[in-house]
Amino acid sequence: MTAKLYADAVAVLSGWVPPGPADASARERTLALLRAGPVALTRQHRPGHLTASALVVDATASRVLLCLHGRFRRWVQLGGHCEPGDRSLAAAALREATEESGIPGLVLHPEPIGIDIHQVASCLGGSAHHDIRYAAVAPPGAVERVSPESHALGWFRPDALPHPLASATAPLVAPALAAARTLLHR
Repeated sequence: MTAKLYADAVAVLSGWVPPGPADASARERTLALLRAGPVALTRQHRPGHLTASALVVDATASRVLLCLHGRFRRWVQLGGHCEPGDRSLAAAALREATEESGIPGLVLHPEPIGIDIHQVASCLGGSAHHDIRYAAVAPPGAVERVSPESHALGWFRPDALPHPLASATAPLVAPALAAARTLLHR
């Protein structure tokens, strides 16, 4: 991974004001992970690595776009691993959301809305994902397109989220809608 992406990750997390104690703890654990250097952004770092995701909100800030993940078989926000070409965590989240939704023109809120740390099993034995989560707004009339990583995509109202839903996805809905409203009212 590039030194620029690593420097951005450290700067973003060092300057971010977590919305609550769980995010504050996750931020401290993630900053500790980053002390290993740029390797902490790669899948090869066995203790864990950073990922980036975005919960996409429609242009009316009334629905969120979720994907039924192909491997996990749960509805989740869009996101994944940082890639060598990513220059920032926000760029990684936006790239992932665009690739997985098929929607061009997404606008990302510049500040993270949360951090989630979760274990993921893999052929290499498993690792922790330190997922830095953002909100993105889709342009009016956006039409989603299922990617190879998903079984389905769907727009859902906050009071009608699908099942089975990943446990860490539901708490993102309110902050994502709030972040989207700030973008829409600029």
